[in-house]
Amino acid sequence: MTDTFTSRADATRARLLKAAVSVFAEKGFHGTTTRDIAAAAGMSPAALYMHHKSKEDLLYVIARSGHERTVRLVQEAIASSDDPTAALRRLVHDFALHHARAHTGARIVNYELAALSPEHLAEISGMRDLIEREILGLVEAGVAAGRFDPPDPRMAGVVLLSLGIDIGRWYADDSDWSPEDIADRYAEIALRIVGAR
Repeated sequence: MTDTFTSRADATRARLLKAAVSVFAEKGFHGTTTRDIAAAAGMSPAALYMHHKSKEDLLYVIARSGHERTVRLVQEAIASSDDPTAALRRLVHDFALHHARAHTGARIVNYELAALSPEHLAEISGMRDLIEREILGLVEAGVAAGRFDPPDPRMAGVVLLSLGIDIGRWYADDSDWSPEDIADRYAEIALRIVGAR
C-alpha cells in the first residue's frame, strides 16, 4: 500500500512540476498564480498545497533539480578525459544539448531566480558558483597543459557558460537547428574561444 501511495504522490508531484514549468514559461513567475498551476495540472488548488508549500517552493524544486543535473553533467564531462580538449568538447556539447532539449525549463531556471527566497537563492547560487569554478578550472588546466591559449582564461570560462545558458532564452522546438546540431556547433565554437591547439 505504501509503494502505491508513494508512486501516486510522486506522479502527482511530477504533474505539478510539469504544469508549473509550462505556466511559468507562458506567464512568468510573478504572472502565475497557484490556481493557474493547479488548473494546468488538472487539479484543485488544495491539491497543490498538499505537495508544495508555495509557488516559490515549486520554482525552487525546478531550479534545484535543473542545477543538480547541470553540476553532474559538468563534472562527468570533466572526468571523462585527461585531455582538456576532449573534456571541454564533451562538456560544452552536453551542456548545450541539455539546454536545447530542456529549453523551457532552462529559461525558467536561469531567468526567474530573483523570485526565490533568500535561502533558496543562496543554495542555487552556490551550485552556480560551483559550475563556474569547474568550467574555469578546466580552461585553466588546458592553459597549463599548453592546449588552450585564450586571451583571458577567466573571461573564456564565463563566455562558455553564458553561451549554454542563453540557449534557453532563444531556442524553440521549431528552430532550424536540432538540439544535436546546436551541441555540435557549440562544441566547435568553444574550442575556438579557448584557442585550442
